[in-house]
Amino acid sequence: MSESQASYQVRFDWGLAGAAATQEGADAVIWVDQLAADDGTGDATGDQASEAAGAAGLPEPEGALVLATVQNARAVADWVLERQHERGGRFRVTVIAAGGVRADGSPRFSVEDLLAAGAVIDALTELGLDHCSPEAAAAGAAYAGLKNATKHLVKNSVTGRELGVSTLDLTPRDEVTVIKEPAAA
Repeated sequence: MSESQASYQVRFDWGLAGAAATQEGADAVIWVDQLAADDGTGDATGDQASEAAGAAGLPEPEGALVLATVQNARAVADWVLERQHERGGRFRVTVIAAGGVRADGSPRFSVEDLLAAGAVIDALTELGLDHCSPEAAAAGAAYAGLKNATKHLVKNSVTGRELGVSTLDLTPRDEVTVIKEPAAA
């Protein structure tokens, strides 16, 4: 792993390059794309998010591949903790904010994905999985500090405005979309 976050249980990075750089040794990649395949409501279904992750060209991870948003951040954290209990040892994750893509193909920062990734990291920390890389800690702190403004920030982000997000329901959900199950320990 060139940009080494390997010693941390919870890692964070951006986009496809970040997934490739941080997934080595991870038991799961948590792909975060808050407005994936959005229909203007800020509420993509698991199937829509799954299709969007596939369309993004996400390389198949060694471990599990799970999709996350602000809405299911706690459910995803619970899923990770359950895998850790099943394993009887540390379950390492890399949380990847999908980010946007500019017209020229270059990556673009997406505040909605930062906040959603931060929500997952914050939920993991609340459950005691707090051996976070500095990058993951900063993303978690961004969400914790802006939690009350998340709805406004996501709706009014560049992506939110481009998609015409008119309403946004951030009601927590228990649905966890697992694209690929973790390898047996």
